[in-house]
Amino acid sequence: MKEQNERMRIGEGRISGAISIFLGSLSLAAILCFKFPKQLTTPDMRALYSAEMVENLLLGCIIATFTFALVSLLLGMNRKKAVIGIILGVMTIAVGGLTVEGRAVEKASWSIGLDWLLLDLFIMALLFVPIELAFPKRKTQSKFHEEWRTDLIYFAISHLAIQLFGVLTKEPAVAFFGWMNLESIHQWISSLPFVVELFLALFVTDLFQYWAHRFFHSHLYLWRFHSVHHSTQHMDWLAGSRTHFIDIFFTRSMSYIPLYVLGFSTLTFNVSIVFVAIHAVLIHSNTSIKFGFLKYLITTPQYHHWHHCVEPERYGNNFAVVFPFIDKIFGTFYLPGNEWPKGTGLDDASFPKGFVKQLIFPFTENPSDNNLNPNEKSQR
Repeated sequence: MKEQNERMRIGEGRISGAISIFLGSLSLAAILCFKFPKQLTTPDMRALYSAEMVENLLLGCIIATFTFALVSLLLGMNRKKAVIGIILGVMTIAVGGLTVEGRAVEKASWSIGLDWLLLDLFIMALLFVPIELAFPKRKTQSKFHEEWRTDLIYFAISHLAIQLFGVLTKEPAVAFFGWMNLESIHQWISSLPFVVELFLALFVTDLFQYWAHRFFHSHLYLWRFHSVHHSTQHMDWLAGSRTHFIDIFFTRSMSYIPLYVLGFSTLTFNVSIVFVAIHAVLIHSNTSIKFGFLKYLITTPQYHHWHHCVEPERYGNNFAVVFPFIDKIFGTFYLPGNEWPKGTGLDDASFPKGFVKQLIFPFTENPSDNNLNPNEKSQR
């Protein structure tokens, strides 16, 4: 009932009010990146945008914050969201939102990826919120379901720690594989056309991630970490972010280390990461968009929702993140026409809710472990 009361309806000013708050919050946080770029922005991300670009983007967000707040005031009976949006916009301007300028930054030994968080959150919301509103698979699912804050925390932490995860991944690759003489392979890969190199990078990434993913499903203790990702009952564009940090580290390592070792170009590496990031959001999203024959070439929401399904007889399928043919090769492919699973989540009502409880869950003894045992559940 609470979700039904909070569900956003077109024409009532709730959507515009929520957008105003969202953009106002991003704008206010962006000021921190301008004020403290050395500590709050990452070198890899700074290479992808210019100062002028982010200055214009900030100005556009400030204007949009007030515009959507005005629309919400005109449409809505409840003006609370609009007022909050206006306050955030005024605060942004008060701390220099209209006059702040980007500047050159020396590379720091550490930084927090606030710029990556804000840019990715803005782009993903811009892409997927309209899609989920216009073409929802589960029309009764509220955009602000009871666990959306938990998923947002996961999204934020995984982005803020991007440099940490990068170091933890790259350093072992250099330490353990740097001695290998792979110059001939590096030269061959660098000679490939960009499109071919990108496809090869995505394939190698997905192949290694397939087995890492399957390994987490087939071993009880590792499943305790991965079960956090499967605990969501509300598949949407934020759901894919709900991943335990141990799971993130292991999976990203298995994905990125081969790219480092085999010598893929920096451009290919960055483009593949951006593609996988956007695609991962897509396959978790709550959308009924039909992909036609493409769903047999690249994973889709329908395909990945079956991986998260509640039907026990379908556990242990669809481990590939990008290419379904990898599941075909190893006998774990399942895509029944246009049919979707009845629901998603874990068959365990006692699974903890909230970020902190889920963070410590894998390290605790829990009497419900039998419900999570993938070997007794057809290797979920």
